[in-house]
Amino acid sequence: MAVDPEHASASGRKRPQRPQRSHREVADELRHRIRTGVLRPGQRMPTQAELSHEFGVERGAVRQALRILQAEHLLTNVSKGSPATVVSDPALALTGPDGLPQPTSAALGRRVAAAFAAPHVEIDALCLTAISLTLAIGEPLRQIHAGRLKPAKVDVRVLLPSRDIELAFPAPVDAASAAGRLRGRWLAQRNAQGQVLRHNLLALRSTHGIDVRVTFRALPFTPPVKLYLLNGTEALFAYYTLRRRAEEIDQEHLELYDAEGTQSMLFAFEQGAGARETTFVEQSHVWFNALWETISSELLLTS
Repeated sequence: MAVDPEHASASGRKRPQRPQRSHREVADELRHRIRTGVLRPGQRMPTQAELSHEFGVERGAVRQALRILQAEHLLTNVSKGSPATVVSDPALALTGPDGLPQPTSAALGRRVAAAFAAPHVEIDALCLTAISLTLAIGEPLRQIHAGRLKPAKVDVRVLLPSRDIELAFPAPVDAASAAGRLRGRWLAQRNAQGQVLRHNLLALRSTHGIDVRVTFRALPFTPPVKLYLLNGTEALFAYYTLRRRAEEIDQEHLELYDAEGTQSMLFAFEQGAGARETTFVEQSHVWFNALWETISSELLLTS
């Protein structure tokens, strides 16, 4: 029987083939090279054929890896033609789980866009109003409309506080009579952001033929943290940090305790990046699923 020369040793015995790498492992290695300067700012990447040969993967896996790095703003000009290029300032991007934490407004869109490079996108979110997630979805939507991303299926689950609870925040500092107005404003924001998120995602069915499902459920408490779980492999975590501030509501000056979720520092954890990070991602999924399947209830995005 003939032995494949590529896998034959000098003795004529067949060498064991290396296990096939995933597109995410290829992205991790290329990201590391960009971060450490092996691939320099402005440098052209190797061709997809060269990367396919180097990593021992199909070109499709290479293209998926390059799209992830493009979504993270580490590469430009990713296409089937000429090689991609490293961006001029990679330090500005959130480059993986060991990158420095950044405000949610700066970091979440990149991570969500990177998640949309997968054929099946799965996003679970626990938050106060969904405004950060709604804003973050805008980035992958732009890339889908531009033809740079094309997932086959998108599943989004969102946990939000119930309209039937007394919110811990936002809350007035003194005037208890203002609590109802603050709650009404929060409820209007929650419903509006949820409706926009659902509409924008479901529109992908008719515009791009993507199978989309968006589901909301209500929590019986005010979440002190926000959590985003991406494709079963990444957990993004941030604290809602309360501050005292002044705001005019219904022509009345109010002092209130509130948290600006878009400015909360987002910490990234990735499965496979070490035992602690893998465990954090796994336990975050366990926690989210437990809330979803037990004490949460149906949520209607109405007043």
